[in-house]
Amino acid sequence: MKAKIQSLAKEAALYPQEKLMKVKENVHNLNIGIPKETEGDENRICLTPEAVSILVNNGHEVVLQSGAGSSPKLSDRDFSEAGAKIVYSEEEVFASDIVLKVNPPSPEQVAMMKPGKTLISALQVGKLQPEFLKAVNDKKLTALAYEYIEDKAGGKPLVKSMSEIAGSTVMLIAAEYLNSNNGKGVIIGGITGVPPTKVVILGAGTVAEYAARAALGLGAEVKVFDNHVYKLRRLKHALGYQLYTSTIDSVTLRNEMKRADVVIGSLRSDEGSPCVVTDEMVAEMRPNSIIIDVSIDQGGCFETSRITSHKNPIFRKYDVIHYCVPNIPSRVARTATIALSNIFTPMLLQISRKGGVDSMIYAKEWFMKGVYAYKGNITNPHLARKFNMSYKDLDLLIAARF
Repeated sequence: MKAKIQSLAKEAALYPQEKLMKVKENVHNLNIGIPKETEGDENRICLTPEAVSILVNNGHEVVLQSGAGSSPKLSDRDFSEAGAKIVYSEEEVFASDIVLKVNPPSPEQVAMMKPGKTLISALQVGKLQPEFLKAVNDKKLTALAYEYIEDKAGGKPLVKSMSEIAGSTVMLIAAEYLNSNNGKGVIIGGITGVPPTKVVILGAGTVAEYAARAALGLGAEVKVFDNHVYKLRRLKHALGYQLYTSTIDSVTLRNEMKRADVVIGSLRSDEGSPCVVTDEMVAEMRPNSIIIDVSIDQGGCFETSRITSHKNPIFRKYDVIHYCVPNIPSRVARTATIALSNIFTPMLLQISRKGGVDSMIYAKEWFMKGVYAYKGNITNPHLARKFNMSYKDLDLLIAARF
């Protein structure tokens, strides 16, 4: 019996052995360029050395311009050790298949890109010039604005992340410009026997949530205005606090602004930020109070607003301090860089798995939302109307592909 069993075992060893066949993946290796931000106010970049290491280990190439990480205190050596290729000229970086940038490039930088490649950056409609869009179309680029890219839930992850940082930072800015050196000589909040600082917030989104959380934590009196009641309700639920909320009624808002120490503008939409505060309403505010217009990159909430910079962040009008820097998260560049990298890294890996940017656009509607120019055509209707340019529906362009 033992001999028979051994004989059967030997025969079985000669039988063909079944094995699962590996399913071929349509992986597309990416060539990603990270330029140095040349605009003096921008201190962020889109990827950290840790993110570069992940991408390189997955077979992708990252080309980084020397000095790109200096502002968030990330050295060329950090990136080189992570596997990035360090180059010294803009031309080499902008020759990449995908250029990943925080600020939109200049028309001259767009001209350095290869025809038909991909640009991913902010768009900043408030400062956008038609020459930039023309340069993008001339190169037939696929251009995505990261502030338009959505997630599967319909949110805008990059906007939300930067808004969390901006909302947490605005109260620090307000405190800086309300002290005796710059403004009224008061603190944010209050102490026993002293009335609390009055903070008015326009908008009930993410910026408002984090700004209100910081202000309430310091003891300030906070009032929030928004025309979407569901946003006001959601804000109160998120904060777990029965703060004052109101729809934007010009009379009520005017009265509250007259008494406010700090007014924060955080209204925004895909068509730009609605201007809800008139010149006359600002003129009635208390001297040395402060306006922080977080929505200035979308046009601003205040008629008196104009874009300022980190080097010259404020101006006065009607003796009211205006802080209108469009990239507030750049004040905390390292935190903002990590936040950007946390979103871009999985997105780039998913682009690779889908077979490239075009395939990702066709497969994922939330990613397609970020596209404003596609192979020589403006595909965002708001931009086309704003600059009186021709427009083509991206869905039709996609349908024509099949």
